[in-house]
Amino acid sequence: MAKDSASDPGQSGRPELRVLRQDEWNIWYDSLIRAFSGVPEASEERELWDALTELDRSIGAWDGDACVGTAGAFSFRLTVPGGASVPAAGVTMVSVAATHRRRGVLTSMMRQQLDDVRAWGWPLAVLTASEPEIYGRFGYGVGTFHVNAEIDTTRVRLSVPPGTDDVRLRYAVPADVLDVCEAVYARKVPGRPGMLARLPGWERLGLLDPESDRDGASPLQCVLAERDGEVVGYARFRVKPEWDASGPKGSVLLRDTEALDPAAQAALWRFLFDIDLTATVKAYGRPMDEAWQHQVSDIRRCAPRVRDSLHVRLVDVGAALEARTYQAPVDVVFEVEDAFCPWNAGRWRLSGDAKGASCERTTDAADLSLSVRELGAAYLGGVSLGALAGAGRVRELRQGALAEASVGFASAVAPWLPHGF
Repeated sequence: MAKDSASDPGQSGRPELRVLRQDEWNIWYDSLIRAFSGVPEASEERELWDALTELDRSIGAWDGDACVGTAGAFSFRLTVPGGASVPAAGVTMVSVAATHRRRGVLTSMMRQQLDDVRAWGWPLAVLTASEPEIYGRFGYGVGTFHVNAEIDTTRVRLSVPPGTDDVRLRYAVPADVLDVCEAVYARKVPGRPGMLARLPGWERLGLLDPESDRDGASPLQCVLAERDGEVVGYARFRVKPEWDASGPKGSVLLRDTEALDPAAQAALWRFLFDIDLTATVKAYGRPMDEAWQHQVSDIRRCAPRVRDSLHVRLVDVGAALEARTYQAPVDVVFEVEDAFCPWNAGRWRLSGDAKGASCERTTDAADLSLSVRELGAAYLGGVSLGALAGAGRVRELRQGALAEASVGFASAVAPWLPHGF
């Protein structure tokens, strides 16, 4: 998961900021862990983050020899509506030492980071937040949500589509079939906004399985879905056994699952529902529109809960809005407020449709007024500009402009972040 721990800064005694060096990584990372209560991570998890850290995109705040602030960014490519893969800074590992609260450390790191992202020519920055209230003042808006569920499989049944019985399932050692699972994932990426194209090394995240994190559950297991000899889906999960006086009531803890078609997806979910000696499937971080929600016999006994996921920041308004397409024609002028990145402030004319878009500065009268935070929230198509207007966050200046933009910005599938960072 993404790591961030920070507090509201003041103005005095700011430590020195500098780009991270390899010989400083352990000190820097120890400072981050301490900000998250100081509980050590498993060695395999620490080694993975060491390997994935991009030193030249990471910042340390130093007070003498002590690291008192951390912030990093990963070089991601993010799917946006229309299927384009757009460069995005994956902001992560943000912390400020408790000894250095209210000294402007966080603000100075966010300032440096967004200036850097702009210099790299990337139109977007994204993050997941341990404390969502922190990042709104830096222009981030909540752009995706996900569903957590605990499904009572003793009472809930799944209605599956035709062809489900034609899918063959088989167990496999997770590491042995990593390549074919990654191939399935890669084919899914262009079809859903918010998904990340995984660069080399990131596939290891799906295999991370420290014993200290299992809480009595099994090691990671994997099942493949196949049709005509081709892998068309997979599920990775653990099983946690539990018994009471009436018998077994174990849990299936779903790590992740992807499938290329409805029948393969249904076959995998039906398998998870039917594992012997279990009574619950616990699924976290799933897409808002995932099919199982419409196949279950009793959604209430699935206990679905919605949570914020990806927070989106437009670093370059024009380039970001041009990078995606719009499901209905849109021609509107936005009056954008952006106090933290003032180069975005002012009027922008967006003209686009399902084939492409242009977004340029203009002196024409504004049709909609909003801050860059609202543009970030609406950018991936999962949050309606109309809903934001209802909250008083978007102001309509030309009648009809709000409906036009709301329809154009929407996505046919819910945006979704498949894993944390």
